[in-house]
Amino acid sequence: MRTVLISSKTYSESQIEYLEAHDCRVILGQREGREEILSDLMKYQPDGIIVSEAKLDAGVFEAKNPNLKVLARRGAGYDGIDVRAARKNGVECTYAPIGNSASVAEVTMFHLLHAALNVSYVRSLMYEDFYKAKQCKAYETLCTYTLGIIGCGNIGSRVAERARAMKMNVKAYDPYKKAADFPDGVEVVRDLSELLRTSDFVSIHTPVTDITKGFFNMEMFRQMKPTAYLINAARGALVVEEDAIKAVKEGIIAGCEFDTCANEPLDPQREILHTPGIYVTPHMGGSTRMATERVGIMDVIGIVEVLDGKKPSWPIPDIDYSSLPTYTDVRDDYYHAPDKYDIEAL
Repeated sequence: MRTVLISSKTYSESQIEYLEAHDCRVILGQREGREEILSDLMKYQPDGIIVSEAKLDAGVFEAKNPNLKVLARRGAGYDGIDVRAARKNGVECTYAPIGNSASVAEVTMFHLLHAALNVSYVRSLMYEDFYKAKQCKAYETLCTYTLGIIGCGNIGSRVAERARAMKMNVKAYDPYKKAADFPDGVEVVRDLSELLRTSDFVSIHTPVTDITKGFFNMEMFRQMKPTAYLINAARGALVVEEDAIKAVKEGIIAGCEFDTCANEPLDPQREILHTPGIYVTPHMGGSTRMATERVGIMDVIGIVEVLDGKKPSWPIPDIDYSSLPTYTDVRDDYYHAPDKYDIEAL
């Protein structure tokens, strides 16, 4: 019988049932941290492990774990795992790239609507004067406005499709994707500065890499419209937090909507949580009940596939973004939202 260690705080009975049905003994680990996981690996010598938010460096995989053959990373992000070190030490790495894509896209749409409707401000005003809040004209309809998407993969594409259904103009920047592979109706933009200058809302959907870590800084904010909002439901490390706070405080942009911040969990006293114009939710995009179930099943399928000697369905890719081909082609068949005074069209 094989042993699988689940160190993730989030697991389901269906995961345990699946593993046990496939000749695996399940052990629930300690708190999820590097040292706790390393301790459990030494103690139980598992054949497989499922992790969530833990940062696992080369030292974890270089320790004496003779049985460990596979690691499954909960969700689509894997920047905390030294994948090359794992594979160098005989550990295959899998993940769940589409398990939570729909839920992250939906949380992105929530933040988009929250920004457009200025919910926090209007709701606070409501306690002072209901009709003043109702008639303050501090909120807007999304249709006819422009959403700029940075990174148009599994999640960015789903956000694009949902925004198109709301009759928004949608622009997307993704230099590693051919124009023909973008969702229908999306304007392919190859100049990031152009996307920033012309979008009313900018939403980030890229992985954290050596290229993208901290890439959204004050230089980026200064290229946006003063009425625009930045949305980040991807990874907190993509945005320079101090620059986001400054950009909002100084009116360089209208606001920020974040479902993730760097260095989570957040201290309740952290400035970003108390900056008017910045609205933060607790990284809930990938944690809906459905997403958790879907991701969990993809994790255990990957574990069993590797332990059975099969090629995993969702191996973590080893991508060198500095050497990836980039594309400059565009399309001219993108959607144009109707004029806001075209009553019948809207």
